[in-house]
Amino acid sequence: MFPGQIAATTPDKPAVIMASTSQVITYKELDEAANRLSQLLFQHGLRPGDHIAICLENHPRFFEVIWGCHYAGLIYTACSSRLTSDELTYIINDCSAKAFITSKYKADQAAEIADAIPNAALRLMLDGTIDQFDSYEDVVSQQSISPLTDRVDGSDMLYSSGTTGRPKGVALNLGLTPLGSPNGVTSLGQFLFAMNDSTIYLSPAPLYHAAPLRWNMAVHRVGGTTIIMEHFDAEEYLKLIEQYDVTHSQTVPTMFVRLLKLPTDVRTKYKTKSLTHIFHAAAPCPVDIKQQTIAWLGPIVHEYYAGSEGNGFVYCNSEQWLSHPGTVGQSLQGVIHILDDDGNELAVGQTGTIYFESAAKFEYHNDPEKTQASKDLLGRGWSTLGDIGYVDDEKFLYLTDRKAFMIIAGGVNIYPQEAENILVSHPDVIDVAVFGIPNDEFGEEVKAVVQPTVMPATPEDAKNLERILIEHCKATLASFKCPKSVDFRTELPRHPTGKLYKRLLKDEYWAAAGRSI
Repeated sequence: MFPGQIAATTPDKPAVIMASTSQVITYKELDEAANRLSQLLFQHGLRPGDHIAICLENHPRFFEVIWGCHYAGLIYTACSSRLTSDELTYIINDCSAKAFITSKYKADQAAEIADAIPNAALRLMLDGTIDQFDSYEDVVSQQSISPLTDRVDGSDMLYSSGTTGRPKGVALNLGLTPLGSPNGVTSLGQFLFAMNDSTIYLSPAPLYHAAPLRWNMAVHRVGGTTIIMEHFDAEEYLKLIEQYDVTHSQTVPTMFVRLLKLPTDVRTKYKTKSLTHIFHAAAPCPVDIKQQTIAWLGPIVHEYYAGSEGNGFVYCNSEQWLSHPGTVGQSLQGVIHILDDDGNELAVGQTGTIYFESAAKFEYHNDPEKTQASKDLLGRGWSTLGDIGYVDDEKFLYLTDRKAFMIIAGGVNIYPQEAENILVSHPDVIDVAVFGIPNDEFGEEVKAVVQPTVMPATPEDAKNLERILIEHCKATLASFKCPKSVDFRTELPRHPTGKLYKRLLKDEYWAAAGRSI
């Protein structure tokens, strides 16, 4: 289904409620606004299969923009509002966006990149305007609320890391299906989490991330209501659950940590009995944190492991997790295979790369090398997200490592190749390794180990060089991608072929913290 079908029977039902202002967008309002935008996009020559880029904060009109693109059959790329100008420019151009929608919140950055995105001829800005951008409100309000004819479903194309350190779009091989066709995420929500038109879904995360974007749209497909937090605050989160009788929510483990760190009298004064399902993914959850969360909220905590690539889906409920602590669950989509480096299947309990055998097909946009690297070596059609793990004799999956280079901090994926490429360009750096080290609140934080041209002579010299290198990185990359700290060594562990043994460094730091990966 889609919002227009919900509006036909319950036009005044809230589709979206903004947490900070209590602003309500009804299904009728959402559908009409999405129709207007789809009409405008069509008028400007965008046709099903064309690309559009969006960079917005958690804005009240975020979902009318997304659904408007969806109604027009477009492939929409939601970009992080935390990207640097260079990163944002790259994504807009790489996805061949013919239109770009942003807000006054991003005006300075929009002005900076305007001349560098020539193919995005249509440029719209919410809440104000600048040179080379039209007012979203002015141009959209002039359009008809009538739907386009012969509508097909649009689709997202979200970005992950490429082999060069640049992000790459995950292009799903989806055909042009009639608008409102059955949707995989929605089906999972109905089957696993009992989502229906009574669902009240609290969304505490940035909407440009895959899970918040897709789960909120799934709720709209079944006629539920989404509560959108502009920013996560632990106590406010609990207050909203009580205020709106929230039934469902998705979090990341970092949010569990912050909730559990609230004073007991604060945490327990809010009623959470309306919650029937809270589910998490995106990052490993420490066993003790999850145990405490289940003990507090009850057996309503669910976990899944999947990627934007859609090649597999692994799931467990509270009962399953409590009997298999540390698992991410059993596969519901795709057969799991654990392979060694030569593509041979490993036995139960042995650790290797996780592959899925499934009918799902995907590729990395403009990166055939990365696409090929995701396939199994023996040509059986299996694919991997690059994660390492093992299965037990009941086919429960355990992750023992994340993607070879990926850092997950607070549920956000960080690809260290980007920081490495920037740092190694500095004249004071000979070699560098960037990786994740333990962080009690965020799971991991970004660490750099550098081989400098000249080793610092004193601790003061080391601190000064550390500051210089971090500032150098922040000048090009978003700050969350840059190292929080830098250590210096006379040499990094490399194979004679040049391969960096980053795992040796990671093991050292994790062991020093009393942790393992």
